[in-house]
Amino acid sequence: MHSDNLENELKQRIDGLECQVAFQEQTINELNDALSQQQLLITRMQDQMKFVVGKVKNLDTSNLADASEETPPPHY
Repeated sequence: MHSDNLENELKQRIDGLECQVAFQEQTINELNDALSQQQLLITRMQDQMKFVVGKVKNLDTSNLADASEETPPPHY
């Protein structure tokens, strides 16, 4: 009878461990999916930032006002 109790306890512990492993596998898969999506987003944002930086570097500075030519505001 004692061995039956031990066997049942071991089965319960194994079942509990199997549930934990299944939950951890699901969690790892979900985290991996989230990480993959974030990496795609970061890559896309890096590409957009490179594009914007390129545009800013290529701006025609002649379109910008020269500070020496600007009249001071009226309160001066």
